[in-house]
Amino acid sequence: MQPEGLNRTARITGLFYLGNAITSVLGFIVIRPRLFDADDPTATMANLVAHDSPARWGIALYLGMVVTQTLAAAWFYRLFRTVDSFAASGIAAFGLVNAVVGVMSTALLATAVEVAADPVGDPVATVQVLHLLNENLWGVGALFFGLWLIPMGWCVLRSGWMPSALGRLLVGGGAGYVLSAFVAYLAPGAQVLAEALTYPASVGELWMVGYLLIRGVRRRAAVAQV
Repeated sequence: MQPEGLNRTARITGLFYLGNAITSVLGFIVIRPRLFDADDPTATMANLVAHDSPARWGIALYLGMVVTQTLAAAWFYRLFRTVDSFAASGIAAFGLVNAVVGVMSTALLATAVEVAADPVGDPVATVQVLHLLNENLWGVGALFFGLWLIPMGWCVLRSGWMPSALGRLLVGGGAGYVLSAFVAYLAPGAQVLAEALTYPASVGELWMVGYLLIRGVRRRAAVAQV
């Protein structure tokens, strides 16, 4: 692929990655906490009833997150397949598992909204169980949120298209994200540590998004590979 084509592919990949970041933040960090109260099932039920429209927007954002995650995984493969096809396949495979986690989480949220709108059985208990399933789905999904960053960072290091510090940060941040899943379940009281282990990955992802959109790939390294 010629440098111009690589830059175009890089920027499209960056757009999908940015879309994934935006929908994730709005759906998971902004709307979700307004709906679910881990300590008060009755409050969760009341929130879903009172905020039906935001809850449905939350479902739409989750769907957007799934779409952009899937496209980002596919385009990362397209970008890096000539660098290391095995690692590029890992990015795509782990990224698609992330999308599957998102699909399942969306289904759980949609079910909770429907139960709140049209109660069956004990709706408060049902909604809370759905919430707990959602929480733990994201908890175990942290494994793949980290795993897809490790081959991504490896491809950055192999290609020379981005700063080597970014590649090392992605590899280390991905490993930290994987470790955070184990810490969260083996040491429930160490939630602060588990969250701290994910911070390098977040920094690496933001850097990656910005670099893809603004710089694309380093032209000299791209020309050398061609």
